[in-house]
Amino acid sequence: MQEEQGLIIDWVNMPIYNTIMAVAVGAALCSLATIGKDIIQKKEIEPIGWSLNLGVLGMILFLTGLHMTLTWPLATYFPFDNIVFGEPSLAFGTILLAFSFYFWKKSGLLIETKNALIPIGKIGKQFKYFFYGLGLALIAIGFAGVTYQLFSAPAEEPLTGYFADYPLVEAIFISALWAFTGVASLLMPTVFKYFSEGNTTLTSTLKISYILLYGLGMVFLLFGAFNFFTHIGLIVNTMG
Repeated sequence: MQEEQGLIIDWVNMPIYNTIMAVAVGAALCSLATIGKDIIQKKEIEPIGWSLNLGVLGMILFLTGLHMTLTWPLATYFPFDNIVFGEPSLAFGTILLAFSFYFWKKSGLLIETKNALIPIGKIGKQFKYFFYGLGLALIAIGFAGVTYQLFSAPAEEPLTGYFADYPLVEAIFISALWAFTGVASLLMPTVFKYFSEGNTTLTSTLKISYILLYGLGMVFLLFGAFNFFTHIGLIVNTMG
């Protein structure tokens, strides 16, 4: 609600997790891109390390995404956050936990095999319909973000609040993150199928997939870390 002293928000009714969610998503995307690159370049692999890393990141996304998905609406003022942040985080977190379990159970096999991408690809391509659905969903969220001018920060939020009078700026930026992540998801079945057939030659699809995963991962990671400052500032400025 708006009062003379400025915007006041009832934070008891608006918990937010998208700070840690963004950091975890960014770290996970970068990790997945790096795992594939290391195998292709025949570097020494560490499946147990992959498992622990993806397990930690997956657990964060699974728990926060599950709570946000099942608590409707978690953020009273922005109920669409349940769909925009909660459901994709739950989906991605669950996939990460599945791969974490696989890397842990099959660490010996992956170390001993000449091309670890073959068994990984055979497992990964089983998720193809989920990847297709999730990719299209993320692109749809991107269109919704621009259409309804979501994600714009209020003037009380440090730094990003400078664009409060230009809601399309942040709407386009964040919507683009979702949409391009959706494109990466749509490419994953093709990548996993290619790996499952024993191929490691770099194709345009592989290069684009790596650039998307690693590039988007770094943006999510840095933007999420940046939001720890801006969101804390927003809370301080709107507590009343």
